[in-house]
Amino acid sequence: MSALDAIMRQPLVYRLWMAPFAEKKFAPIAAHNDLSLVRRVLDVGCGPGTNATHFLSAEYLGIDLNPQYVRDAQRRYGESDGRRRFLAADAAQFAAPPHQKFDFVLVNSFLHHVDDATARNILANLSKTLTEDGHVQILDLVLPERPSVAGFLARSDRGNFPRPLEKWRQIFSESFETLLFEPYDLGACGIPLWKMVYFKGKART
Repeated sequence: MSALDAIMRQPLVYRLWMAPFAEKKFAPIAAHNDLSLVRRVLDVGCGPGTNATHFLSAEYLGIDLNPQYVRDAQRRYGESDGRRRFLAADAAQFAAPPHQKFDFVLVNSFLHHVDDATARNILANLSKTLTEDGHVQILDLVLPERPSVAGFLARSDRGNFPRPLEKWRQIFSESFETLLFEPYDLGACGIPLWKMVYFKGKART
């Protein structure tokens, strides 16, 4: 583990780093979905509960491999009402009981941390957790084809697997039918700092 990765695994450091961009990153999901209608959420790679406040009216389960993130999320958001839970779990192994599947599976900036085979395994597994009317919602980091600030930052990210748009399209479509595939920029002062992609899909039958 690099020194940077060790630092970013600390929940407070991660939250401070994400704070200026978290809402802008989430914006495509909010634009294309009525979150008040969501019933049950699985937030994959939930970190220290970064996305939890978007789903106050739904049953919510956040999973993350980092137990420090999970403990921090539990402390900050609590589980007293039983509708918001956090669990240290591997997304490639997680299994939802048939009566507890999810209509909203969120994967926010997680897959660029894993290699192609692992990403495919995770997505294939997550397709099994969806209800018949459910959708997966994915946000992730794109590796631009041309040299740019966004390209430099993508290559400098602690996730080692940012991918070009067409590679993301291929990986997503193996497990899900594409409903939306929308590139967008994430930046400040009109300068694109990161290239992102938003994907919405339903499980292949």
